[in-house]
Amino acid sequence: MTSQLLNPTQQPALQPAHGLWQQYNPADAPFAFRARSRPEAEVWQTEARAALAATLGFQESLPLPLNPQVIERVDRGDFIREKILLHTAPDVAMPVYLLLPKGGDQPRATVLAFAGHGYGVKDIVGLWEDGSEREKPDGYHADFAIALCRRGFAVAAPEIACFGERQSDFSHLTTGQSAPTSCTHAAMLAFHLGGSVAGMRVRDGRRLVDYLETRPDCDTARLGAMGISGGGMHTLFSTAIDTRIKAAVISGYFSTFQHSILAMHHCACNFVPGLAQFGEMYDLAGLLAPRPLLVEAGTHDPIFPIDAVRASVQRADQVYSVFGAGPVETDYFEGRHRISGQRAYNFLAKMLH
Repeated sequence: MTSQLLNPTQQPALQPAHGLWQQYNPADAPFAFRARSRPEAEVWQTEARAALAATLGFQESLPLPLNPQVIERVDRGDFIREKILLHTAPDVAMPVYLLLPKGGDQPRATVLAFAGHGYGVKDIVGLWEDGSEREKPDGYHADFAIALCRRGFAVAAPEIACFGERQSDFSHLTTGQSAPTSCTHAAMLAFHLGGSVAGMRVRDGRRLVDYLETRPDCDTARLGAMGISGGGMHTLFSTAIDTRIKAAVISGYFSTFQHSILAMHHCACNFVPGLAQFGEMYDLAGLLAPRPLLVEAGTHDPIFPIDAVRASVQRADQVYSVFGAGPVETDYFEGRHRISGQRAYNFLAKMLH
């Protein structure tokens, strides 16, 4: 007798994800945004922010000295680029590039600049993979940290966890297996410990702000954040947790989890166990409100579909309206997954100067 093979496309119940999608209902999430007045919204923020910090993991406050070390100082003509090493947690160090415009008054409004996937933070501060200087912007990051600096900001660009100089070293593996990606390896370890790579990045970002508060040339009362792709994720979660950030630009990320992160292949660093309890991405926008937010999105971005971006922004506008704020500003530009900057730099200049 020949065994019959069942076709999972004809019987969806055979597909493991099918049953999970039936459980996906952001509107029923415990921390979905349902407030109808600003006082209600502020109570929700207090509860949801604490719950999100616990869900991300690694947010415990530690009396750990940052021990900043200036590694290099380079004169780029119209600005100075410093490279600094900070200790953000036990056994954790983070390189940071600090771009400082020459001339003008100090302290300066300051922006955190978060790179996305690629060869690391060098790609947003005008350096090639080998560390050599470049004179013209390149790639999807478009050297946006330099663009911000030339608008008069002090710009702090960290090497975020799992990128560039902070990738895992798998040279100790001798089993003959191919090495996992840096993000995947760190994410699995973080999940095993009850946290996430996003939580590690938010922690590191908070410690960077702690350091910037000690700098007489940086005005952290006028602090913004901007990031693309994985850096856009960093911007969303960091701004949600750290209220010292006064304005944010999220590029190539703000959408819906349902139609982007959960709908196709994405790096493991995008996932946070238990994040479903906070509903959708537009619900998390309630943790940014009423602070100014601009969303950049390419009309042909294949991994953050523009229709989902527009729909999520519309829902975020409704959230912002409860705070008497908004609407969320947008730059929907013709193009793919890249920095635009057409509105972002002016937006941050207006909100932070």
